[in-house]
Amino acid sequence: MTDNALEKHVLNLVCSVFDAYSAVLFQPMEGGDACKLAAWFSLGDKIASDASILPGKGIVGWIIRNREPILHSHFDQRQFNLGYYVDDEEASIKAFMGCPVPAGGALCVDSKRKYSFSDKDYKILQLFAELVSRQQSVGHVHESPSDIPRYFAGLGIIQDLRFRYSRWPEFLQDYLRTVVQATEFDYGVFASADATQETYHVEYETRSLLLESGQTHVLPMDNGIVGWVFRNGQPVVTEGIQGSPTSMIFGKLPESAPSFQSVICEPVTVNKTVRGVVCLAHGAEKRIDEAMRSFVRQAVDHLALFLENLYLKNRLRSVLPKARVHNQGAHAYDPDRDYRAAAETNMK
Repeated sequence: MTDNALEKHVLNLVCSVFDAYSAVLFQPMEGGDACKLAAWFSLGDKIASDASILPGKGIVGWIIRNREPILHSHFDQRQFNLGYYVDDEEASIKAFMGCPVPAGGALCVDSKRKYSFSDKDYKILQLFAELVSRQQSVGHVHESPSDIPRYFAGLGIIQDLRFRYSRWPEFLQDYLRTVVQATEFDYGVFASADATQETYHVEYETRSLLLESGQTHVLPMDNGIVGWVFRNGQPVVTEGIQGSPTSMIFGKLPESAPSFQSVICEPVTVNKTVRGVVCLAHGAEKRIDEAMRSFVRQAVDHLALFLENLYLKNRLRSVLPKARVHNQGAHAYDPDRDYRAAAETNMK
């Protein structure tokens, strides 16, 4: 796969993830300040293939000059200019989001629907930009170019899983298998915190280590690397060194249990609370470059979105049966009256 073909594949995936109309990538031009349109993917055919933008010119130029992301959920063409469409296509754009690429340039998406992008989408787009940047610098660092297409393919599969499965167990199994295959680790596991935050449950692992007969395994929160990630809300990454002590992801295990040298453990945050940990482990030393770290972070973000959607669905199921439907005009809410009515009911 050529570099340009890979970049187009990336932008195709970006469009799919954000359900966008177009995704464009601007990269610095040699011997000048301007950034050229290096690759794009669009549902239409009005992209200006020869577009170039100077730092500070239009909304894309602002991102390039200031190295800061921008999100406009209600895009106003009278105030901002995109600069990468021909004819009057730009007038139909209703939402825009863009962020700087670490190696230079900008990665942007847009939509013909208002409010298509949210604040949560910033982080995901920035992770795509990190991966694009790593792909651009493959020739300057000692990492395999074949890794990055595999990561993008893995993200595409994970994105599809969010829409294919509505039940948590089926999603989790395919999710962990996909992440392990993409990173080529030996072992993957997901653990969730209990309500008291005093213990955590090992819910699923890609090979049998703790779980038997499909049952969860409960461990104290101070056990192992996984417990540390729960308590501190920070990732742990260790590449391992031949002959170094074994990484105790769950604390001390029986001697018959396999030992691990290399580990990636990432917290899964839902509603600003660490509710889970994704942990990957390998039996030998393993180089964990920034491209792999970016892939794992983005995969964990997808998992957090799935869990957040499940949480909202469960909340609706619990609230809707208690809701009252008012079909005779507007209803004024009086908390004092409703509180007194509830108190009188409880006293009967």
